Amino acid sequence: MGNYKNIMKKIKKALISVSDKKNLKNLLKVLTKNKIELISSGGTYQEIKRLKFKCLKVSDYTDSPEILGGRVKTLHPKIHAGILSKRNNKSHIKDLKDNNFDEIDLVIVNFYPFEKILQRTGNHSKIIENIDIGGPTMVRAAAKNYNDVTVITSSDQYSELIDEIEKNKGSTSIEFREKMSLDAFSETAYYDAVISNYLNRIKKNDFPKKKIIYGNLIEKLRYGENPHQNAAVYSKTQNLNINQIHGKQLSYNNYNDIFSALTISKSLPKNSGTVIVKHANPCGVSINKNRLRSYQLALACDPISAFGGIVSCNYTINKTLAVALSNIFLEVIIANGFDPEALKVLKKKNNLRLIEAKNFSVKNLIRFNSANESILTQSEDIEKFNIKNFKIVSKKKPTKSQLKSLIFAFNICRYVKSNAIVLASQETTVGIGSGQPSRLDSCQIAIDKMNKFQNLNEEVVAASDAFFPFVDGIEKLVQSGVTAVIQPSGSIRDKEIIKFANQTNTILVFSKTRHFRH
Repeated sequence: MGNYKNIMKKIKKALISVSDKKNLKNLLKVLTKNKIELISSGGTYQEIKRLKFKCLKVSDYTDSPEILGGRVKTLHPKIHAGILSKRNNKSHIKDLKDNNFDEIDLVIVNFYPFEKILQRTGNHSKIIENIDIGGPTMVRAAAKNYNDVTVITSSDQYSELIDEIEKNKGSTSIEFREKMSLDAFSETAYYDAVISNYLNRIKKNDFPKKKIIYGNLIEKLRYGENPHQNAAVYSKTQNLNINQIHGKQLSYNNYNDIFSALTISKSLPKNSGTVIVKHANPCGVSINKNRLRSYQLALACDPISAFGGIVSCNYTINKTLAVALSNIFLEVIIANGFDPEALKVLKKKNNLRLIEAKNFSVKNLIRFNSANESILTQSEDIEKFNIKNFKIVSKKKPTKSQLKSLIFAFNICRYVKSNAIVLASQETTVGIGSGQPSRLDSCQIAIDKMNKFQNLNEEVVAASDAFFPFVDGIEKLVQSGVTAVIQPSGSIRDKEIIKFANQTNTILVFSKTRHFRH
């Protein structure tokens, strides 16, 4: 960070103003032992006094009282001149002397807990009052002047600071100050980003002139999609709301598949449904009410593709199901919970990753996709379907059971890479064609998988993520035994599709929305 010399800086005066008051005692001991004068304000001052350490109140230091109910405490020239002054600048030294200002060498500040307040209340006035002004201002000043000033922005950094001061007899190195400065600017940027996103969200401004993306590092991954790529996973919160309880470290591809599987699982009825995913595509889904049967039916859709995939169970796994799951090679098993006996069975496989995801929910937030220095953003495609989203356009009308199967198939279809075709029977997938440039090819793949793995006596329905541009796609499905089709409307040949459905006595339902997934 620049061409500064590798210099040590003695700390003589420290300003402490923290919302998070834990772990202060050991730090204060070290600062006091090294004869560092302490300045503080408000609740931090009270806490330091309670811990029986000497401390000067900011208002006494500046000879200016706290005003506006505490909104203005540290916003004072004596504070900021002491932080921002360059120690080797004669003009700065003279200005401090003429104004009877002292240098401040250490700033320990963390901000009002804006993010936590958002989680606790929707009261806008309370939220606004928890936007910190003085804290970020001091932190930015200290971080800018890292050549002379040390800045600490988290209680997690106290042990590092203690080690640095003890090692250097009351001083800090330029390397340490640089590192803390970088962390500090990241902290202020993150803090402002949370505020910006909150204000845009309440105004329903999803696409502001300047979009600020923020996240907490959850984990640096071994590598990305391939071993030569670097990777990490971030979250807008402090965790992903998934808990790994067994198995080796998750990879980039594991996370990608986990998020794909959970997005589908959480779209299914509460506490039901089994989803099997491979390479971010579902290869089997069933919402049969019997949980073991649900898994068996999902697996039967494409047992070859399921090998080395991940299973997401939108319910608690018991021992019986655990035994069945242990019979094939899987990378990851996700569930809302695991019975103790189920864990005993599954933990016998050392590398099998077990994920508890009962608290995971799919939020209707903005989705991001990046390329080079550009970012594509869009709202999520997760709205629950209801009857009003569809229109029956064929002469033959579906029964309630048929319509449920059609909507089930259409829901799964929107999570399959386009072009997507899903064949289903009794709310279980029986054939999936995904990711083909030709919709006709996707139809053929779904049919081939159904014929390869299924021996069906029940009727089969089909879903397409977009309209059929020609009759040949729906014709191929009907010839394979499909009795009902659901697809978005919008083709110039919709009337031809309807005519074909009526000629073949096929049920045809149109969706008002298309559901590509690229």
